[in-house]
Amino acid sequence: MDWDKLRIFHAVADAGSLTHAGDSLHLSQSAVSRQIRGLEESLNTTLFHRHARGLILTEQGELLFDATRSMAKRLDTATARIRDSEEEVFGELRVTTAVGFGTLWLAPRLPKLYDKYPDLKIDLMLEERVLDLPMREADVAVRMKEPSQADLIRKRLMSIRMRCYASSGYLAKMGRPERLEELSSHRLICQAPSAPQVSAGASLINRLLANDVHSNLTVNNYFGVLQGVIHDLGIGVLPDYLIEDFPNLERVFPDIESVEVPVFLAFPEELRHSKRVAAFRDFVQEEIISHRRNLRELRERTPDDN
Repeated sequence: MDWDKLRIFHAVADAGSLTHAGDSLHLSQSAVSRQIRGLEESLNTTLFHRHARGLILTEQGELLFDATRSMAKRLDTATARIRDSEEEVFGELRVTTAVGFGTLWLAPRLPKLYDKYPDLKIDLMLEERVLDLPMREADVAVRMKEPSQADLIRKRLMSIRMRCYASSGYLAKMGRPERLEELSSHRLICQAPSAPQVSAGASLINRLLANDVHSNLTVNNYFGVLQGVIHDLGIGVLPDYLIEDFPNLERVFPDIESVEVPVFLAFPEELRHSKRVAAFRDFVQEEIISHRRNLRELRERTPDDN
């Protein structure tokens, strides 16, 4: 198959227009049209439906576009790896992690990484969906469970637990419950048990909701839960890594917590020698060490609340 025709097809499919594709490729519309027509003839199929407002891919065109999109991602990766030097870390790094961890723990620490590598460009993708690393939907993942995909390098970073927290203002106003049965007199702030989250969090929430909770607020991510808690709205179910950055949170029900949730960093085997990936991996590991030390010191100062 003619690589040049595929390159032009990809540009047309991406732009949805012969004219716009021609502009990006520095080719005339007629030249682009001839290449597309030649590709369709070589494949004996129609790749585009043509109408007044532009071009729409046929079913066969969609199949080919999926292939060229994958090829383009791999070529971009190869180009970036080639450009990596031994001394410098630069270029784009696509990092995926859960909304809560990315928003509340990772993002606030990124200034340290940028201070060290100012030419790094990070695309931080926060979502609960597990992106396909081998298919290069992302370069690096920080996940709340061990990745199951093949051909990944993985490292366990730490463990977290979901616990109950409230603000000092809320507890001063409403009192501190000592037993789960007393939740009926308080508002519970949490994710819905059916929301995308680690199973350990859902199990803890189900246990708490079984105690005749009369008022609750459900939010579909931990950032929203945290906002409710720090604004004195109720008792929230939150991951314990927040205590370092929000020391005014007070733990409620110190004997109640979720099972341990492992946190893994993973990236494709093919990026083993990427300087950008190595820089991010080392940064996260250093921050984890600092995080553990700070939590230990915090627990020594306030052993009853943490």
